[in-house]
Amino acid sequence: MANLFEKTNFGSIELANRIVMAPLTRMRSSQPGNVPNALMATYYAQRATAGLIVSEATQVSQQGQGYPGTPGIHSLEQTEGWKLITNAVHQAGGKIVLQLWHVGRISHHSHQPGGSLPVAPSAIKPEGGTFSADWQPVAFETPRALETSEIPGLIEDFRRAALNAKDAGFDGVEVHGANGYLLDQFLQDGSNHRTDQYGGSIENRARLLLEVMDAVIGVWGSDRVGVRLSPYGTFNDMRDSDPVKLFTYVLAQLSQRGIAYLHLIEPRSSGAGGGDDVVENVPDTAEVFRAAFKGSLLSAGGYNAETAKQVVATGLADAVAFGRFYISNPDLPRKIKEGIPFTPYDRGTFYGGSEKGYTDYPGR
Repeated sequence: MANLFEKTNFGSIELANRIVMAPLTRMRSSQPGNVPNALMATYYAQRATAGLIVSEATQVSQQGQGYPGTPGIHSLEQTEGWKLITNAVHQAGGKIVLQLWHVGRISHHSHQPGGSLPVAPSAIKPEGGTFSADWQPVAFETPRALETSEIPGLIEDFRRAALNAKDAGFDGVEVHGANGYLLDQFLQDGSNHRTDQYGGSIENRARLLLEVMDAVIGVWGSDRVGVRLSPYGTFNDMRDSDPVKLFTYVLAQLSQRGIAYLHLIEPRSSGAGGGDDVVENVPDTAEVFRAAFKGSLLSAGGYNAETAKQVVATGLADAVAFGRFYISNPDLPRKIKEGIPFTPYDRGTFYGGSEKGYTDYPGR
């Protein structure tokens, strides 16, 4: 029976414990250019006692950006900025992987090259809104459906970003296929109405994710590549008519590739960009899909110290990712181990700003 403080391996990445810092969008990259900076290096280094840090979502191209102040990994300046962070984390004894991200339709023309429309598998406007490049709340727009001829270039953006992540000194990468962003939009039939080889059947809708995975694996090797998925997630107006069939197929394909780990989000937590409510009467994603994936499983979504210990002890997950509590508890593993109550977080300082609510929480 495993416990949170035993070592484990995600492929070739050795974790000193099974407490992982989840990817957390904080919108503090330097402007212009969305460049990672020294303040971010301090923030990540403070949390280096995690068994693994998964970086905040990081756009693979300018087209992939959906919010102001989010970092990229598609320019030399961005890559150099990330080196500050990987060096700081490694000097503090930690491990960090970069989450590769394209938001697709969850954007606004002010973030796009030349002020063009956001792109998506299909021209379907999602409910809700985002922030424009000048930090103003704006409604989502009806996106432009990607042409089939554009797909190879999109895959190349992910491959090039993976190369930049290697140059920046990361220990691996995680492909963001969750939470209603571009790869998830292709997967689910509520957002993908295409009639080419990237739409229709489950095999076709999964094609882009798997082609991106293969491109990234070609850079890093399968043993340093993970993926994040949200099978029952509704964030960013997502839905699918048969999520069990869809994601069982996807996980079988990922198992064949021997990737380092699978990162699954539990739908009980509404905190992905929303509030702190716990959703009742939803499936247990780790339980539903554990048998479908042959490899290490990282579970995220609404965990506390006791439920995290339980899911690892039962074998439903090999490690647990904490998000919001890692914001306010840089020394989270120590607090869990010693039974110390968690410091509450301030949601009002989650996005944008500087040190307040970012690097000023007591801890390591």
